[in-house]
Amino acid sequence: MLSASKAPRTHPSSPPASGWAGGSAKVIAAAIALLALAMASLAVGVSDVSWNTLWSRSEDDLVAQVLMYSRVPRTLALVLAGSAMAVAGLLMQMLARNHFVEPSTVGTVESATLGMLVCILWAPDWPVMAKMGVAALFALAGTGLFIGALSRIRLRTAWIVPLVGLILAGVIEAGTTFLAYQHDMIQSLRAWSNGDFSAVVEGRYEMLYLSLAVTVVACLAADRFTVAGLGESFATNLGLNYKALVWQGLIVVALVTACIVVTVGSIPFVGLIVPNVVRLLVGDNVRRSVLWVAAAGAGLTLACDLVGRLVIAPYEIPVGTVMGVVGSALFLAILLHQRKREG
Repeated sequence: MLSASKAPRTHPSSPPASGWAGGSAKVIAAAIALLALAMASLAVGVSDVSWNTLWSRSEDDLVAQVLMYSRVPRTLALVLAGSAMAVAGLLMQMLARNHFVEPSTVGTVESATLGMLVCILWAPDWPVMAKMGVAALFALAGTGLFIGALSRIRLRTAWIVPLVGLILAGVIEAGTTFLAYQHDMIQSLRAWSNGDFSAVVEGRYEMLYLSLAVTVVACLAADRFTVAGLGESFATNLGLNYKALVWQGLIVVALVTACIVVTVGSIPFVGLIVPNVVRLLVGDNVRRSVLWVAAAGAGLTLACDLVGRLVIAPYEIPVGTVMGVVGSALFLAILLHQRKREG
């Protein structure tokens, strides 16, 4: 027998070499897949773009201008919007303690749209940042209204929570539609509220970098939001201010939603589908899953945009429409999978 002094030492805190290698392989594979989607987004379009134009120094080259002033901004906007909406959905699910909610199902997107419509009707000359601020305030109010209504419901089952959110979102959307109808802006409302990246060019997407900054803040505070998702009593016992955490999360969600609605319109299902798929693969730990959620959100948005640009080329289907079809199918698959596990 080995004596205690000669027993082999182990280091449980260090991950096994095989596990580390497997995790690195997944990260590399995800990065390659996201890069491939981004490259495809740069190459697909009406204009024939050659990769040689990347190194072209001629300012008169029309192909190079299309690439640098249209395709690159569009691809960056897709990545920024997709990743931000996915992280916002993850955060909303943690705050509501329910896996079937996201900004577009609890009234956040609808409230931001109402704020944008109010600015267009009564302050059309305001700068874009001011309109985004108003939309963010409306989004924060709508999200706060959902959280307040949820706190008054005693029976909070897995289906009651999203049902309350959908009812609230429907009421706000109905009010927005009525206001647009009164001012003969129904067509305009439908045009800019549906997620569409076809008009994204240099100078019209930079506001999305603000959503990136807010998303980074949410990633840095992942541990605190994980604790907040465990409930008020648990967070309070750990010495955290639960209400402050909830409001910080709501502000992050409102700012992200307002940035995306003002820039490209509403993108449904990203914040609902992506966190649930990543949760099935990685688990509920926000710190471990948040980067995967951001990457998967960007990849799904890029993929849906490519489908919309290729199905009826040279015309386009808006990303919001494609995402609605793909997202609903994936959501049904997740529900059936969960029901099968519970059964």
